[in-house]
Amino acid sequence: MTDIRSSVPKPELALRAELAGLDASAPPQEANIDGWLIRLSPGKAKRSRCINALRQGTVPLDDLLARCQQAYDAAGLPLAVRVTPWSQPADLDARLAAKGWGAFDAADVMLLDRLVPEPAPVTLQALDAPAYAALVGALRGSSDTAIAAHAERIANAPVTYQGFALNDAAGAVLACGQMVVDGDLVGLYDIASAVPRQGHGERLCRALLALAHAQGARQAYLQVGSDNAVAQRLYARMGFVFAYRYHYRSPERELV
Repeated sequence: MTDIRSSVPKPELALRAELAGLDASAPPQEANIDGWLIRLSPGKAKRSRCINALRQGTVPLDDLLARCQQAYDAAGLPLAVRVTPWSQPADLDARLAAKGWGAFDAADVMLLDRLVPEPAPVTLQALDAPAYAALVGALRGSSDTAIAAHAERIANAPVTYQGFALNDAAGAVLACGQMVVDGDLVGLYDIASAVPRQGHGERLCRALLALAHAQGARQAYLQVGSDNAVAQRLYARMGFVFAYRYHYRSPERELV
């Protein structure tokens, strides 16, 4: 079996995608605790309600985790750490595993090193943040609280939100997706199909990439579940290759 990780793009592009992804998923409810970025959104997306261990910090790990636990308890959220190749300290994953913290929800970040737009003969409907969050939430069965938090996050992120729906001739939604253009780099988010396995998601993604190219993007990234082989094959057809994997750890074992 061929290991998709053998086709690794340039490390600097992977790091750019990681940093761009942090901006794209930034909720209003975040703080810094000794070099760790903690996010406290009540939304469904784990990346907006987790710890990103960006720097080494100055206090012992147990003390730092205890301080973070207090913040999450106060917000009524379970504590979770997002572990990436850049997490600090460098042995953080092993140290959390030794505490019995379970690993879950692994995701692969895939990159497109050279964005060449293709003809995309589809019409996309632009949606404002509340309408887009409501649409994605309905497709995913999200709670009203999660939908409201999603809308708040994308409307107030430090990068410009752009969400779209792909509709049929009668106006029924076939798929929806969001893109974040950050200089010459575009990220695709929340790609969801109302009618799965009919090619609507791919048509939507190609249209988003063409639109992003017109806005100056020349490279692209996205995040996909490590166990989502169908989506990974779709993105590979479009030229995306594996860059790195991240996962979460929590004393709660796994979060819903």
